[in-house]
Amino acid sequence: MNVRRLIPSTAVAGAVVLGLTALSACSTSDAADGGNGDKLKVTASFYPMQFLAEKIGGEHVAVTSLTKPGVEPHDLELTPRQIGSISESDYVLYLKGIQPAVDDAIKQSGVKNTVDAATLTTLENHGSEVSGHDHGEEGDEHGHEGEEAHEEHSEGEGAHEEHSEGDGHNHGEEGGADPHIWLDPVKYAEVAKGVGTSLEKADPDHAADYKKNTDALVAELGELNTAYETGLKNTATKTFITTHSAFGYLAERYGLTQQGIAGIDPEAEPSPARIQEIHTIAEKEKATTVFFETLASDRTAKTLAKDTGLRTGVLDPLEGITDKSRGADYIEVMESNLAALQKALGAK
Repeated sequence: MNVRRLIPSTAVAGAVVLGLTALSACSTSDAADGGNGDKLKVTASFYPMQFLAEKIGGEHVAVTSLTKPGVEPHDLELTPRQIGSISESDYVLYLKGIQPAVDDAIKQSGVKNTVDAATLTTLENHGSEVSGHDHGEEGDEHGHEGEEAHEEHSEGEGAHEEHSEGDGHNHGEEGGADPHIWLDPVKYAEVAKGVGTSLEKADPDHAADYKKNTDALVAELGELNTAYETGLKNTATKTFITTHSAFGYLAERYGLTQQGIAGIDPEAEPSPARIQEIHTIAEKEKATTVFFETLASDRTAKTLAKDTGLRTGVLDPLEGITDKSRGADYIEVMESNLAALQKALGAK
Protein backbone atom coordinates (compact mmCIF):
# COMPACT_ATOMS: atom_id res chain seq x y z
CA MET A 1 0.00 0.00 0.00
CA ASN A 2 2.83 2.34 -0.77
CA VAL A 3 1.70 4.58 -3.60
CA ARG A 4 -1.86 5.26 -4.59
CA ARG A 5 -2.13 5.54 -8.34
CA LEU A 6 -5.34 7.06 -9.57
CA ILE A 7 -6.47 7.43 -13.15
CA PRO A 8 -7.26 11.09 -13.95
CA SER A 9 -10.83 11.71 -15.04
CA THR A 10 -9.81 12.45 -18.63
CA ALA A 11 -7.96 9.16 -18.81
CA VAL A 12 -11.03 7.38 -17.49
CA ALA A 13 -13.20 8.92 -20.18
CA GLY A 14 -10.79 7.84 -22.89
CA ALA A 15 -10.40 4.42 -21.37
CA VAL A 16 -14.17 3.90 -21.38
CA VAL A 17 -14.11 4.18 -25.16
CA LEU A 18 -11.09 1.89 -25.36
CA GLY A 19 -12.72 -0.53 -22.95
CA LEU A 20 -15.92 -0.73 -24.93
CA THR A 21 -13.91 -1.36 -28.07
CA ALA A 22 -12.00 -4.09 -26.27
CA LEU A 23 -15.25 -5.66 -25.14
CA SER A 24 -16.74 -5.77 -28.61
CA ALA A 25 -13.52 -7.20 -30.00
CA CYS A 26 -12.97 -9.72 -27.25
CA SER A 27 -15.76 -12.03 -26.23
CA THR A 28 -13.79 -13.45 -23.31
CA SER A 29 -14.06 -10.34 -21.19
CA ASP A 30 -14.76 -11.17 -17.54
CA ALA A 31 -18.06 -9.32 -17.33
CA ALA A 32 -19.21 -10.29 -20.81
CA ASP A 33 -18.23 -13.92 -20.47
CA GLY A 34 -20.28 -16.26 -22.60
CA GLY A 35 -22.61 -18.68 -20.86
CA ASN A 36 -24.13 -16.10 -18.52
CA GLY A 37 -27.36 -16.34 -20.48
CA ASP A 38 -30.03 -14.10 -19.03
CA LYS A 39 -28.25 -13.61 -15.73
CA LEU A 40 -27.92 -10.10 -14.37
CA LYS A 41 -24.37 -8.87 -15.06
CA VAL A 42 -23.12 -7.57 -11.74
CA THR A 43 -19.82 -5.76 -11.20
CA ALA A 44 -18.55 -5.59 -7.60
CA SER A 45 -15.67 -3.30 -6.63
CA PHE A 46 -13.92 -5.64 -4.17
CA TYR A 47 -14.52 -8.71 -2.02
CA PRO A 48 -17.01 -7.44 0.62
CA MET A 49 -19.25 -6.20 -2.20
CA GLN A 50 -18.72 -9.39 -4.24
CA PHE A 51 -19.76 -11.53 -1.27
CA LEU A 52 -23.04 -9.62 -0.88
CA ALA A 53 -23.82 -9.77 -4.59
CA GLU A 54 -23.16 -13.50 -4.80
CA LYS A 55 -25.04 -14.43 -1.60
CA ILE A 56 -28.08 -12.29 -2.38
CA GLY A 57 -28.08 -12.67 -6.17
CA GLY A 58 -27.60 -16.42 -6.07
CA GLU A 59 -28.24 -18.21 -9.35
CA HIS A 60 -29.69 -15.14 -11.02
CA VAL A 61 -26.50 -13.09 -11.19
CA ALA A 62 -23.07 -13.36 -12.84
CA VAL A 63 -20.71 -11.44 -10.55
CA THR A 64 -17.36 -9.99 -11.61
CA SER A 65 -15.06 -8.39 -9.04
CA LEU A 66 -12.80 -5.57 -10.19
CA THR A 67 -10.28 -6.55 -7.52
CA LYS A 68 -8.73 -9.96 -8.06
CA PRO A 69 -7.78 -12.23 -5.11
CA GLY A 70 -4.52 -11.17 -3.49
CA VAL A 71 -4.61 -7.60 -4.85
CA GLU A 72 -4.65 -4.91 -2.18
CA PRO A 73 -7.89 -3.01 -3.02
CA HIS A 74 -6.46 0.45 -2.43
CA ASP A 75 -3.70 -0.23 -4.98
CA LEU A 76 -6.09 -1.22 -7.76
CA GLU A 77 -5.36 0.06 -11.24
CA LEU A 78 -8.21 -0.40 -13.71
CA THR A 79 -7.48 -1.70 -17.19
CA PRO A 80 -9.39 -0.30 -20.18
CA ARG A 81 -11.23 -3.64 -20.38
CA GLN A 82 -12.32 -3.38 -16.75
CA ILE A 83 -13.54 0.17 -17.24
CA GLY A 84 -15.45 -1.00 -20.30
CA SER A 85 -16.91 -3.93 -18.38
CA ILE A 86 -18.35 -1.52 -15.80
CA SER A 87 -20.24 0.25 -18.58
CA GLU A 88 -21.54 -3.11 -19.84
CA SER A 89 -22.91 -4.09 -16.43
CA ASP A 90 -26.57 -4.32 -15.51
CA TYR A 91 -25.80 -3.55 -11.87
CA VAL A 92 -22.75 -2.13 -10.07
CA LEU A 93 -22.08 -2.46 -6.34
CA TYR A 94 -19.22 -0.52 -4.77
CA LEU A 95 -18.15 1.32 -1.62
CA LYS A 96 -17.21 4.93 -2.21
CA GLY A 97 -14.02 6.10 -0.54
CA ILE A 98 -12.11 2.82 -0.62
CA GLN A 99 -11.00 2.87 -4.27
CA PRO A 100 -11.08 6.35 -5.84
CA ALA A 101 -10.08 4.96 -9.26
CA VAL A 102 -13.20 2.80 -9.17
CA ASP A 103 -15.32 5.71 -7.94
CA ASP A 104 -14.26 7.80 -10.92
CA ALA A 105 -14.84 5.03 -13.46
CA ILE A 106 -18.31 4.25 -12.10
CA LYS A 107 -19.25 7.93 -12.12
CA GLN A 108 -18.59 8.02 -15.87
CA SER A 109 -20.01 4.59 -16.71
CA GLY A 110 -23.64 5.63 -17.22
CA VAL A 111 -24.92 2.43 -15.56
CA LYS A 112 -28.48 2.90 -14.31
CA ASN A 113 -28.39 0.47 -11.38
CA THR A 114 -25.38 1.71 -9.43
CA VAL A 115 -25.34 1.22 -5.65
CA ASP A 116 -22.90 2.81 -3.23
CA ALA A 117 -22.91 0.64 -0.08
CA ALA A 118 -21.87 3.66 1.99
CA THR A 119 -25.35 5.12 1.43
CA LEU A 120 -27.06 2.05 2.90
CA THR A 121 -25.80 2.55 6.46
CA THR A 122 -24.32 5.33 8.60
CA LEU A 123 -20.61 6.08 8.30
CA GLU A 124 -18.64 7.47 11.23
CA ASN A 125 -15.24 9.03 11.77
CA HIS A 126 -12.96 6.79 13.81
CA GLY A 127 -9.87 8.92 13.35
CA SER A 128 -9.65 9.85 17.01
CA GLU A 129 -12.48 8.23 18.95
CA VAL A 130 -11.83 4.52 18.65
CA SER A 131 -8.19 4.74 17.62
CA GLY A 132 -7.10 7.94 19.24
CA HIS A 133 -3.39 7.14 18.98
CA ASP A 134 -3.43 6.01 15.36
CA HIS A 135 -1.63 8.98 13.96
CA GLY A 136 1.34 9.33 16.26
CA GLU A 137 3.15 12.49 15.27
CA GLU A 138 0.98 12.93 12.20
CA GLY A 139 -2.32 13.28 14.04
CA ASP A 140 -2.88 17.01 13.72
CA GLU A 141 -1.91 17.04 10.08
CA HIS A 142 -4.28 14.18 9.31
CA GLY A 143 -7.19 15.91 11.03
CA HIS A 144 -6.98 18.80 8.59
CA GLU A 145 -6.82 16.43 5.66
CA GLY A 146 -10.13 14.90 6.68
CA GLU A 147 -11.84 18.29 6.62
CA GLU A 148 -10.64 18.98 3.08
CA ALA A 149 -11.34 15.49 1.88
CA HIS A 150 -14.62 16.09 0.10
CA GLU A 151 -13.21 18.94 -1.95
CA GLU A 152 -10.12 16.94 -2.86
CA HIS A 153 -12.13 14.01 -4.12
CA SER A 154 -13.65 16.03 -6.90
CA GLU A 155 -10.25 17.02 -8.20
CA GLY A 156 -8.84 13.61 -9.05
CA GLU A 157 -5.20 14.23 -8.14
CA GLY A 158 -6.29 15.83 -4.88
CA ALA A 159 -8.22 12.69 -3.99
CA HIS A 160 -5.09 10.70 -4.69
CA GLU A 161 -3.15 12.85 -2.29
CA GLU A 162 -5.69 12.72 0.50
CA HIS A 163 -6.30 9.01 0.19
CA SER A 164 -2.65 8.10 0.37
CA GLU A 165 -2.10 10.34 3.37
CA GLY A 166 -5.11 8.98 5.21
CA ASP A 167 -4.52 5.31 4.52
CA GLY A 168 -4.76 2.94 7.40
CA HIS A 169 -6.95 5.37 9.26
CA ASN A 170 -9.90 6.91 7.51
CA HIS A 171 -9.54 6.27 3.79
CA GLY A 172 -12.79 8.09 3.05
CA GLU A 173 -13.19 11.26 1.12
CA GLU A 174 -16.44 12.23 2.80
CA GLY A 175 -15.21 14.31 5.73
CA GLY A 176 -12.83 11.61 6.92
CA ALA A 177 -15.55 8.98 7.36
CA ASP A 178 -14.30 5.44 7.97
CA PRO A 179 -15.52 3.17 5.14
CA HIS A 180 -14.74 -0.20 6.80
CA ILE A 181 -18.42 -0.88 7.54
CA TRP A 182 -18.27 -4.56 6.53
CA LEU A 183 -16.21 -5.42 9.63
CA ASP A 184 -19.26 -4.70 11.79
CA PRO A 185 -21.79 -7.52 11.17
CA VAL A 186 -24.68 -5.25 12.17
CA LYS A 187 -23.77 -2.52 9.67
CA TYR A 188 -22.97 -5.14 7.04
CA ALA A 189 -26.48 -6.57 7.55
CA GLU A 190 -27.94 -3.10 6.98
CA VAL A 191 -26.01 -2.89 3.73
CA ALA A 192 -27.19 -6.39 2.78
CA LYS A 193 -30.83 -5.32 3.18
CA GLY A 194 -30.26 -2.31 0.94
CA VAL A 195 -28.51 -4.44 -1.68
CA GLY A 196 -31.40 -6.91 -1.62
CA THR A 197 -33.96 -4.17 -2.16
CA SER A 198 -31.95 -2.66 -5.02
CA LEU A 199 -31.58 -6.05 -6.73
CA GLU A 200 -35.34 -6.59 -6.47
CA LYS A 201 -35.86 -3.30 -8.32
CA ALA A 202 -33.15 -4.02 -10.89
CA ASP A 203 -34.51 -7.51 -11.64
CA PRO A 204 -38.20 -7.68 -10.58
CA ASP A 205 -38.70 -11.13 -12.13
CA HIS A 206 -36.54 -12.68 -9.41
CA ALA A 207 -37.49 -10.35 -6.55
CA ALA A 208 -38.84 -13.16 -4.36
CA ASP A 209 -35.54 -15.05 -4.52
CA TYR A 210 -33.51 -11.95 -3.76
CA LYS A 211 -35.67 -11.27 -0.71
CA LYS A 212 -35.34 -14.86 0.48
CA ASN A 213 -31.55 -14.80 0.04
CA THR A 214 -31.29 -11.43 1.79
CA ASP A 215 -33.28 -12.67 4.78
CA ALA A 216 -31.05 -15.75 5.03
CA LEU A 217 -27.85 -13.67 4.92
CA VAL A 218 -29.14 -11.13 7.43
CA ALA A 219 -29.98 -14.02 9.79
CA GLU A 220 -26.47 -15.42 9.33
CA LEU A 221 -24.94 -12.03 10.09
CA GLY A 222 -27.17 -11.79 13.15
CA GLU A 223 -25.74 -15.07 14.43
CA LEU A 224 -22.22 -13.76 13.79
CA ASN A 225 -23.01 -10.61 15.77
CA THR A 226 -24.31 -12.70 18.67
CA ALA A 227 -21.13 -14.81 18.60
CA TYR A 228 -19.01 -11.67 18.83
CA GLU A 229 -21.13 -10.15 21.60
CA THR A 230 -20.96 -13.33 23.64
CA GLY A 231 -17.35 -14.14 22.85
CA LEU A 232 -15.97 -10.69 23.71
CA LYS A 233 -18.17 -9.82 26.68
CA ASN A 234 -15.71 -10.89 29.38
CA THR A 235 -12.06 -10.30 28.52
CA ALA A 236 -8.91 -9.50 30.49
CA THR A 237 -8.29 -6.43 28.31
CA LYS A 238 -10.32 -4.43 25.81
CA THR A 239 -7.35 -3.07 23.85
CA PHE A 240 -5.86 -4.54 20.69
CA ILE A 241 -3.00 -3.24 18.53
CA THR A 242 -3.09 -3.44 14.75
CA THR A 243 -0.96 -2.35 11.78
CA HIS A 244 -4.10 -1.50 9.79
CA SER A 245 -6.63 0.67 11.61
CA ALA A 246 -9.59 -0.89 9.84
CA PHE A 247 -11.43 -2.16 12.89
CA GLY A 248 -12.99 1.01 14.29
CA TYR A 249 -16.59 -0.14 13.72
CA LEU A 250 -15.88 -3.58 15.14
CA ALA A 251 -14.18 -2.06 18.19
CA GLU A 252 -17.05 0.35 18.78
CA ARG A 253 -19.68 -2.37 18.34
CA TYR A 254 -18.15 -4.69 20.94
CA GLY A 255 -16.73 -2.20 23.44
CA LEU A 256 -13.09 -2.58 22.43
CA THR A 257 -10.30 -0.07 21.81
CA GLN A 258 -8.26 -0.23 18.61
CA GLN A 259 -4.69 1.07 18.79
CA GLY A 260 -3.18 1.59 15.35
CA ILE A 261 0.53 1.82 14.72
CA ALA A 262 1.77 5.26 13.64
CA GLY A 263 2.35 5.70 9.92
CA ILE A 264 0.11 5.74 6.89
CA ASP A 265 1.05 2.29 5.62
CA PRO A 266 0.53 -1.11 7.31
CA GLU A 267 4.04 -2.03 6.13
CA ALA A 268 5.72 1.18 7.32
CA GLU A 269 8.23 1.04 10.15
CA PRO A 270 6.88 2.67 13.33
CA SER A 271 8.90 5.53 14.80
CA PRO A 272 10.92 4.92 18.01
CA ALA A 273 8.56 7.31 19.80
CA ARG A 274 5.52 5.34 18.69
CA ILE A 275 7.11 2.04 19.66
CA GLN A 276 7.61 3.44 23.15
CA GLU A 277 4.05 4.75 23.22
CA ILE A 278 2.65 1.38 22.16
CA HIS A 279 4.81 -0.31 24.78
CA THR A 280 3.38 2.00 27.46
CA ILE A 281 -0.18 1.43 26.25
CA ALA A 282 0.35 -2.34 26.12
CA GLU A 283 1.60 -2.38 29.70
CA LYS A 284 -1.17 -0.14 30.99
CA GLU A 285 -4.00 -1.89 29.11
CA LYS A 286 -2.49 -5.40 29.34
CA ALA A 287 -2.51 -5.77 25.56
CA THR A 288 -0.74 -8.93 24.42
CA THR A 289 -0.74 -8.97 20.62
CA VAL A 290 0.19 -6.90 17.59
CA PHE A 291 -2.10 -7.85 14.70
CA PHE A 292 -1.15 -7.71 11.03
CA GLU A 293 -3.23 -8.52 7.95
CA THR A 294 -3.05 -11.21 5.30
CA LEU A 295 -2.59 -8.92 2.28
CA ALA A 296 0.34 -6.98 3.76
CA SER A 297 3.77 -7.81 5.11
CA ASP A 298 4.11 -8.83 8.77
CA ARG A 299 7.41 -6.94 9.07
CA THR A 300 6.02 -3.97 11.00
CA ALA A 301 4.10 -6.17 13.42
CA LYS A 302 7.17 -8.36 14.07
CA THR A 303 9.41 -5.33 14.56
CA LEU A 304 7.02 -3.82 17.07
CA ALA A 305 6.38 -7.13 18.81
CA LYS A 306 10.10 -7.75 19.19
CA ASP A 307 10.69 -4.25 20.60
CA THR A 308 7.78 -4.45 23.04
CA GLY A 309 7.76 -8.12 23.99
CA LEU A 310 4.31 -8.71 22.50
CA ARG A 311 3.02 -11.58 20.36
CA THR A 312 1.93 -11.26 16.74
CA GLY A 313 -1.30 -12.51 15.24
CA VAL A 314 -3.53 -12.16 12.17
CA LEU A 315 -6.62 -9.96 12.15
CA ASP A 316 -7.99 -9.96 8.64
CA PRO A 317 -9.66 -6.75 7.36
CA LEU A 318 -11.37 -8.95 4.75
CA GLU A 319 -10.54 -6.79 1.78
CA GLY A 320 -9.86 -9.92 -0.23
CA ILE A 321 -9.86 -13.73 0.05
CA THR A 322 -6.78 -15.75 -0.91
CA ASP A 323 -5.41 -19.20 -0.13
CA LYS A 324 -3.71 -17.56 2.88
CA SER A 325 -7.06 -16.43 4.31
CA ARG A 326 -8.20 -18.20 7.45
CA GLY A 327 -11.53 -19.18 5.98
CA ALA A 328 -13.19 -19.65 2.60
CA ASP A 329 -15.56 -16.68 2.81
CA TYR A 330 -16.59 -13.64 4.83
CA ILE A 331 -18.35 -15.59 7.58
CA GLU A 332 -15.50 -18.06 8.12
CA VAL A 333 -12.81 -15.36 8.20
CA MET A 334 -14.86 -13.26 10.63
CA GLU A 335 -15.13 -16.33 12.87
CA SER A 336 -11.33 -16.70 12.68
CA ASN A 337 -10.99 -13.02 13.59
CA LEU A 338 -13.21 -13.59 16.61
CA ALA A 339 -11.05 -16.50 17.77
CA ALA A 340 -7.92 -14.37 17.30
CA LEU A 341 -9.41 -11.50 19.32
CA GLN A 342 -10.59 -13.82 22.08
CA LYS A 343 -7.08 -15.22 22.45
CA ALA A 344 -5.40 -11.81 22.34
CA LEU A 345 -7.85 -10.17 24.73
CA GLY A 346 -7.94 -13.04 27.18
CA ALA A 347 -11.61 -13.98 26.82
CA LYS A 348 -13.04 -15.76 29.85
